This record gives sequence, C-alpha cells and structure tokens, in this order.
Amino acid sequence: MGGVTFDFGGRTVVVTGAARGVGRAIGAQFHAAGAAVYLVDSDAGAVAQAAHEIGAVALTADVSDTAQVADVVARVVADTGRLDVLVNNAGILRDGMLWKLTDDDFEQVMAVHAGGTFRCTRAAVPHFRRQGGGRIINVTSYTGLHGNIGQSNYAMAKAGIIGFTKTAAKELARYGITVNAISPNAHTRMLDSVPAGKLAELTAAIPMGRFADPSEMAAAVAFLASDLAGYITGVVLPVDGGISI
Repeated sequence: MGGVTFDFGGRTVVVTGAARGVGRAIGAQFHAAGAAVYLVDSDAGAVAQAAHEIGAVALTADVSDTAQVADVVARVVADTGRLDVLVNNAGILRDGMLWKLTDDDFEQVMAVHAGGTFRCTRAAVPHFRRQGGGRIINVTSYTGLHGNIGQSNYAMAKAGIIGFTKTAAKELARYGITVNAISPNAHTRMLDSVPAGKLAELTAAIPMGRFADPSEMAAAVAFLASDLAGYITGVVLPVDGGISI
C-alpha cells in the first residue's frame, strides 16, 4: 500500500522552536516536500546547525518579543514574496510544584508558548489574507487537557493554545485560512533526563507501547497543511499513540 507524498513546491513555511526535536523534524518534512523552509529559534547556534543540515534558512528570534516576530515575518515575505504555512511549535519548560513557581517561571512559559503562538499568528494573518488563504498549525499538549504534576504553568499555556486555535479558526475561516493543532507524544531530548524506571512507566501507559519518532509528528503537521486538509479547521489532532483515549 503506497503512502501519500506531499508536494509543497512554491510554498513558504515558517516553523518556530525548530532547532531540534519535533520542530526540526517538521522543518525537514516540509523541505523534503519542496517548500522554502525558515527555521526560527532563540538558540542561534543550534538553529543554524539544523538549517544547514536540512537545507533550510535559520532565523534567530524570541517569539515572546513582538518586534522580533515582526522582523521574522518581514524577512520571510521579503525573501520569497509569500507565506503559506505557519507552525507554532516554540516552547520552554520551567517545571515545579505550583506553590514553588516564581512569577518568572510562570510568565516566561506563558510568554513563549501562548504569547508566541499569538504573536506569530497575528503577524502572519495579514499576509494570509492578502494571498487568499493559509495554514496555521499549533502544537499543544496532552497536559493542556489533563494536567501534569509540576507543570501548572505549562498546562495553562497549552490549554490556552487550544482555546486560541478554536477561536482563530472561527475568525479566519472566511479568509480561507485554516487553524488546527496537534497534541504530540514523541521521544525528544526532554525524555533523556527521565530516570529509566519512570520512562518505562510512561511508556507502559501508551496503548501503542512506545513514544513516537518526531518525524511521525511532522507527517501529521504536513497533512494539516496540505490541500487534503482544506476543509479541516479548529481541530486538535492527538498524535499520541492512544495516550489520550
């Protein structure tokens, strides 16, 4: 049985939080499908290396900063004349029990996850409207719906992204712009520090018995960005091996 081959030739894609892990895999997927890909991350060295390896363009920016986000979008449109797909993947962790979290722990997580998703989307919308369409895919989390001990700030930000996705989908549908989200469950470097016993416990809770490779998240994003998904908007797609069942 043959698989679906995506063709993004002639299209421009921006992926935030793209220096490594899921974001990098998403960038690689779009580049392989022929898109002009811009990887955005606050880690200048890592995003430059990722872009070099993929064949993409690296842009260093903090998505919690309005001016830096505006500069990213302006650069992309100046280079290619268009913007077709925005993937809001940038995120950070500042974990701790809620009574131990500082204001900074809370505000930084909210600013990057929720604030970054808002700012990048806001900056991209005028270009999407001018072109008569576009695709926005946000990355949320199982934790945003179900919570997780030690991650009240992260859970709040990811839940906010779900509400933002649905609201933006309603506001932008009339312009041919779809807004969707994925809820991933992939093996990234964040799992590398998890003790073996705890990792085994987490893996056993997944009905499919494994964490996904980041490329499996990228395939779901590519589908939502493709013409095949033109009538899908406001959806949060669990790509999680059944953990959310």
